[in-house]
Amino acid sequence: MSHPHRRRTSEWKRQTAIASRWLHIYLSMVSFAILLFFAVTGITLNHQDWFSGAARTKQFHGTVDRKWIRPPAGKEVGKLEVVEYLRRTHNVRSGLSDFRVDDAQIAVSFKGPGYSADTFIERDSGKYELTETRQGLAAVMNDLHKGRDTGAVWAGIIDVSAGLMVLVSLTGLALIFFLQKRRMSGLIAVGIGGLLCWLVYLIFVP
Repeated sequence: MSHPHRRRTSEWKRQTAIASRWLHIYLSMVSFAILLFFAVTGITLNHQDWFSGAARTKQFHGTVDRKWIRPPAGKEVGKLEVVEYLRRTHNVRSGLSDFRVDDAQIAVSFKGPGYSADTFIERDSGKYELTETRQGLAAVMNDLHKGRDTGAVWAGIIDVSAGLMVLVSLTGLALIFFLQKRRMSGLIAVGIGGLLCWLVYLIFVP
């Protein structure tokens, strides 16, 4: 007759193995698309010269209401009015990254993944020049990978993706401990992979 403690231990191992396998499979499936995206953009980011395309630049000219940029004494520059006017007139969808005011001009910049729109407004006349630059698809993907000018929601996606990568890795590692015939070889492979990365860092990274 088997000992009750051994039966409980065996059952615990069995349930842990089932849970680890279930989590590993379904976390991998749920995160497949985003993990593939970050894998592919790791290549495009590391070899930007392979995928760089010609940037498309356009210039626009116009005039904003002078009362927004030269308000009466005691009033502030109409930042909201200026920004919304530029968005509406030139179909700008990216986030506002900078709004600087000095005596002679106002500089307004919008930034997004692979996109920028920089505007310089003369405060005396209200005339402005807007330069819009659109990069290629690879540049957009690289900015998404880095989370540059992507906003809070995409930053959250990056955090969730990192968490999923950690969980997929840990559940995959946990499964090794329940494969008796391959446990040792699997752990050795994990150790060799980690050691190789460490050696590459020590030897080749300046």
